[in-house]
This record gives sequence, structure tokens and C-alpha cells, in this order.
Amino acid sequence: MKEIFFDSSGRRFRADLARPVDIAIPLQFNGPQPSHFGAPAASARSLEVNGFVGDTRAGGSCNCEEITLVPHCNGTHTECIGHITDQRIALHECLSDSLMTAVLVSVTVETVIDGDRVITVELLSDALDELAGDADALIVRTLPNPVDKKVCNHADGVPPYFTSDAMVWIAERFEHLLTDLPSIDRSHDQGRLVAHRIFWGMDAGSRDYESARFPGRTITEMIYVDDAVDDGWYLLNLQIPAFVADAAPSRPRLYPLEEK
Repeated sequence: MKEIFFDSSGRRFRADLARPVDIAIPLQFNGPQPSHFGAPAASARSLEVNGFVGDTRAGGSCNCEEITLVPHCNGTHTECIGHITDQRIALHECLSDSLMTAVLVSVTVETVIDGDRVITVELLSDALDELAGDADALIVRTLPNPVDKKVCNHADGVPPYFTSDAMVWIAERFEHLLTDLPSIDRSHDQGRLVAHRIFWGMDAGSRDYESARFPGRTITEMIYVDDAVDDGWYLLNLQIPAFVADAAPSRPRLYPLEEK
């Protein structure tokens, strides 16, 4: 199967399945990798138990590794509302659609008076001006877009983030958000996580799942979209493992869309 046709919001699309675009950062255990918030690097080691060693190079019958990682901080990941609620909500229970329409935009972050770099509603509105239509997901690529985002330690300095007004604007239009930032919020905001709460429709400071107006939404952070990928419309396949956790490593894949 090389293509599919489908209808969405009154529009007819053709998806080119022969040209997938991976926007997940491959996670190299024990190698160069992106990280955030001072978390330890993701690592892997051979399983050793009852005389068995999970490494064929060390005489083992097969390779079998024990992996340690912090999904929120080690590479591309998708999170659900359980990230900020007292109730333990699992991502795989929230993400009911693995296929969705998505629009990719590129924005040059703006430096404000205090030196922080932010994504504003004006930047997003201008970027989407020529890409009219209703999509399920918004994908935001920030500029400049150096390839070292794939191995960046985001604990150094203050990474860019979304302003509250920008997040209100996004929350009014999209069910899923994907970004190359390590967090949609300022990395050190005294634990307020304002943008997260706005996106899930929660009051400031609330940790109650029942109060959320949009509990089924997801946020994917630390993607990387190569410069060769054009802004525009795509079919998004958001792949996640069935972890019973509020976040998990993910593999978002894009397929170019053509309106018919």
C-alpha cells in the first residue's frame, strides 16, 4: 500500500505512504543524546543473571539489555494529562487515535526584555496564515534549527518556550501538539506549568484530572524536523508503546498530504 485517500473536516486528502518522514530523535543509549532538566543520560547494560550474560560479544547466547531512561527528559517523548495530576493517568489510555491530520509550521523564536526566547501567538498566527484549515495536530519547528538539537543538553540556560497567550491560541484549535522544545513551559517556572495546564484545560495550580476540559490531548516534545521537510499538511502517525505511565518514548512519523 503506497497511498491512501481519506476525508477530514470536509476536505479530501491523498497521503503518500511511500515518503515517510521520521521526526523522532533516535536515542543512542550510552552515546550522544539530548537531555533536559539535569536528568541522567539514558543508558543500557547487558543483563546478567544466574550465570547468563546478555551480550554475544561476552560469550552470551543472545543480546539482552536492561534499559534505564527518564521519558520526560531523554529524547523524543509523548505525555498525557497524568503528567500534572494526582490521579495516575496512562498515556496509552488517552491517545485513542494513532493517525491524525497535522500541520507543520516553522517559527523564529522571539527574544523578550528579560532575555528569554519565546513563541508568541503572533508568530504562530503568521506561520499558519497560508495553511488554512482544521488539523488535529500542530507541529512547531523552531528557528534557528541546528542539527545539534539531536544531542543538546537543554539544562544549559533557558530553552525557548510558549507564552500563555500562544498556548491559549493553540488550545482553541488543536488536540495534539508536537514541538522540538524540551518543554512547552519555561524550564524553571516554580512548578506552575502554565502552558501544560492551559492546553489540558485546567485552572492554575490544579492537579485534579476531573477538572480538565481536554483530558484526551497529548504533548510531544524534543522532536527534530529536518530543514528539508517543508511546512504544510501531513498525515501524522504517532507511535507509542503501551506503557502504563504518563509519558513514553514516541516515534511520530509524517506522510505528505495532497488535497484532492
